[in-house]
Amino acid sequence: MIIMKIWIDITNAPHVRFFKDIIKYFQDEGEDLIITARQFGDIHKLMDMYGFDFISVGKHGVKLHEKLKESTARVNDLVDIVAHEKVDVALSKHSIELPRISFGLGIPSIYVLDNEHAEAANKLTLPLCDRLIAPRIIDMWKLIGYGADPNKLIRYNGTSEIIHFKSFNYNEDIFDDMNLNLTSSKTILMRPEPSLASYLDADCRVSVLSPIVDVLKEYANILILPRFKEQADIFEGIENVTILKPPVDTSSIIKKCDLVIGAGGTMNREAAVLHTPVISCYPGVPLSVDQYYINRDLMFRSNDTDEIINKALSFLVNHKNHNEIQHDDLFQLIIDNVYDLAKNGK
Repeated sequence: MIIMKIWIDITNAPHVRFFKDIIKYFQDEGEDLIITARQFGDIHKLMDMYGFDFISVGKHGVKLHEKLKESTARVNDLVDIVAHEKVDVALSKHSIELPRISFGLGIPSIYVLDNEHAEAANKLTLPLCDRLIAPRIIDMWKLIGYGADPNKLIRYNGTSEIIHFKSFNYNEDIFDDMNLNLTSSKTILMRPEPSLASYLDADCRVSVLSPIVDVLKEYANILILPRFKEQADIFEGIENVTILKPPVDTSSIIKKCDLVIGAGGTMNREAAVLHTPVISCYPGVPLSVDQYYINRDLMFRSNDTDEIINKALSFLVNHKNHNEIQHDDLFQLIIDNVYDLAKNGK
């Protein structure tokens, strides 16, 4: 039996959920894994929660010059780790550093993407990857404009969040297990905007959710899942508002809640997959993967505070949407391409 060496780089918290079943699969198959993870958000906590061994490398910058310095330092540190390993194939989702290192060291790489608006990241990575896996709803010409080779592009129906629930076991008692002090019969989960992301010009000291919380706290329990401490501070001490401290079973929380209101992306799409009513108030240009669910009436989008509040009140008295989602088996698609690329090369 030939053991394959696979390098996986994780740079954002949702990517832990994306890769968890892929990592478990390769571990069960006896493959040799090198897992590197950036120090950012709840990545390390989630990796520990799933019991994965990993190497912590690098961190996230806030200002542009800090992002550049941190990324440059991370490339340097990752090269020291990977250069002396005989890696057969490298795999990442929107990692800036992995494609650049893989290209420089001649390692075949697979890149999973779902954000066509991350211009800087896409220009730095897409031209260097050997295979690109992207949702079919994303305009192929947009990716080609960033330098992606259309012959290396592998497209699928659906979005990457489908894979988050491959081994999901719903905990119906999640609220009781968390000892939440809920006073209303209805509960709303809210996720603030990714204000530290380079593709979104936002102030981390305020949130688009604040005026929405001020009204809806009178009608429902509000659970806030902040991205970092400054966001938690915005909502601290507000009556009927509970600030969740990761890591938590977000999937069960989403499914248990009556409504999700998110100013980001991943959690909104997870809610759509789980048929929990969801309102997207993302302050940037909508992603194609969001439009995928909007087109299927599984997500409502608005940036108008009054419209969001009125729609939220309507959702609170209506049942969950059970529209079926047609999607390809992304998990198997990734597994097959990892083995094929490792066997046949570029």
